[in-house]
Amino acid sequence: MFLLLFAFSWIGSINAFLFEICGLISGQLYDRGYVRQLIIGASLLQVVSLFMLSLAKPDQYYQVFLSQGIGSGCAAGLLYIPSMAVVSQYFRKRRELVMTSVASGACLGAVVHPIMLNNTLNGRIGFANGVRASAALISGLLFIACFLIKPRFLPSKVSTTFLATAKKCAHDPAYIYGTAGLTIFAVGFYYPLFYLQLDSTMHGLSKTFSFYSLVIMNTSSFVGQLTSGLLVEYFGVPGVLTVSTFAGTGLLFALIGLRTLGSVVVIGILYGYSAGIFQALWAPVLAVLSPDPSDLGARMGISYAFMAVGGLIGPPISGALLTGDYIWWRGAVFNGIMAAIGCSCFIAMQIVLRRRDHVSQ
Repeated sequence: MFLLLFAFSWIGSINAFLFEICGLISGQLYDRGYVRQLIIGASLLQVVSLFMLSLAKPDQYYQVFLSQGIGSGCAAGLLYIPSMAVVSQYFRKRRELVMTSVASGACLGAVVHPIMLNNTLNGRIGFANGVRASAALISGLLFIACFLIKPRFLPSKVSTTFLATAKKCAHDPAYIYGTAGLTIFAVGFYYPLFYLQLDSTMHGLSKTFSFYSLVIMNTSSFVGQLTSGLLVEYFGVPGVLTVSTFAGTGLLFALIGLRTLGSVVVIGILYGYSAGIFQALWAPVLAVLSPDPSDLGARMGISYAFMAVGGLIGPPISGALLTGDYIWWRGAVFNGIMAAIGCSCFIAMQIVLRRRDHVSQ
């Protein structure tokens, strides 16, 4: 069972890795004005991947890996940056509020789809038709998105190469600290998302409740993403991001004490809320760290590429630390330490930004 869980954790890790690493491609294409082509092409890839997943046969690991891990991961990665960055073209005063509201759709989907799939996969419909129903819902939403998402401005006539943007990033201390924080925090960030359900099951809680522990966490994440926009209006993106990662660090360490139904609910709600804020502020914090809008896509792509490494190695390392004996405190301590280092980087980023603002004044 442990080896099976470890193997399937790689599907999620590869999906998260490609989701972020594909930002290198989509960021560059976004800066060059290929927004519509990205949205339509990536939407088609996502639809094909999801319907191919419905054709996966039992005990055929590679079929799930190719469709869910690689195909869906690439499609989501190509969709994310243009769909978020194009929003920044339409808003200036409350850009962060709008961007966090848009980002909250991911958590809303993470609430709806698990419930939908749990009832279809375990009901009369079965795996194949249940996945097709989910794919049909996503296909309809992507079809609408393809018509609605349009760039407001033409791409900049001043063409900036990827290497030129990378050199500017390498000489920007705030950007370096911010990217380091996103990367290192991402190592520990996915631990509850991958292992909270198994943790609660292995501690004697019912399978039904263990499933809904993820729903509880995702619902709280949705609330966190919605309210993050209001919080940044008063405290700023860097400040809210730092506090959310600090809270997330404490909650990762708190997983050591997870034993009862009440502890799962409390940790699920609190961690879900802090995780929702963190997810919502990925794009806005990079917008803050990008003084030139013409290279926003490239800067986002570079940061997400580094984040991809953290998302790739985190869950498998946690699974290896867990071992077949399910030693839960090891994963909690490791991921808590990683999150603490990431939070420290955000504190350093905030200090640099404040000094920069003080000098400019």
